[in-house]
Amino acid sequence: MAHTFTDANFQTEVIENSTVTVIDLWAEWCGPCRLMTPVIEELSKEYEGRAVIGKLNVDENPEVPTNYNVRGIPTFLIFKNGELKDKVVGAQTKKFLQDKIEALI
Repeated sequence: MAHTFTDANFQTEVIENSTVTVIDLWAEWCGPCRLMTPVIEELSKEYEGRAVIGKLNVDENPEVPTNYNVRGIPTFLIFKNGELKDKVVGAQTKKFLQDKIEALI
């Protein structure tokens, strides 16, 4: 199951984490965001133990999107060693996200 990120756990689970971390910033009302849910779930299972992949609801957690200048959703923030390595806006294919993850593992 995909990890749930929040404003409250972001520091410890992303910034203080050395693992590759992919965060899908989404909202319930966003159609393209809902289309990404099965992709994120699949990736979280496939990369279990090698990367942390999950979701952050922008309506419930406004701090992270503000801090990272997120203007549209879905947006994917990709971190390694607590450092933002990539920011991708818009719905993406599973292969595209896999390639991004593999490049950092």
